Amino acid sequence: MTLAVMAMMLCLGLPASSHAISGSSIQLGFGVEQTHAAQVNLRWDWNRYWSLSEQWNASGFWEAGLGFMQSDGVGARDNWDVGFTPVFRLRPGISRFYLEGGIGARYLTHDRLNDSRQLGSKLLFNNILGLGWNLGEKDRYELGYRFQHYSNAHLTDPNDGANLHMIRLGFNY
Repeated sequence: MTLAVMAMMLCLGLPASSHAISGSSIQLGFGVEQTHAAQVNLRWDWNRYWSLSEQWNASGFWEAGLGFMQSDGVGARDNWDVGFTPVFRLRPGISRFYLEGGIGARYLTHDRLNDSRQLGSKLLFNNILGLGWNLGEKDRYELGYRFQHYSNAHLTDPNDGANLHMIRLGFNY
């Protein structure tokens, strides 16, 4: 777990000139089977904005991440994972508040969290629903919550899936 936290701290310090990387974030949280999770993510903005109504607009970005999950229980496995997700963000007007969602893929080092939570595959879908706020001068910082669901979408058996509740701290370059 210490290695994952150190990697996340390093990633937050990446320079803005990292070839179009527009932001980074760290996430810490918990989930099923007393799972503790940590993730570090890099973001590439699409630089596209859509007006959905007079009150709502949308944007999006690509997000690549490295994560670590540690679970309890008989046969517990420590899982490293990498993933890639397109994320859409909705904002009411020019508010600092946002809602976000995305569906991507994650590859885990093991196909289970422990003997009672079988994921059925190392390659999983990752669904994200979140909310948050931009903070600071020029909205440099983000503080948010994400609900993440890992599943193989019933492509193989078993498909116990895993749910995570994550607190997210982001930095915009």
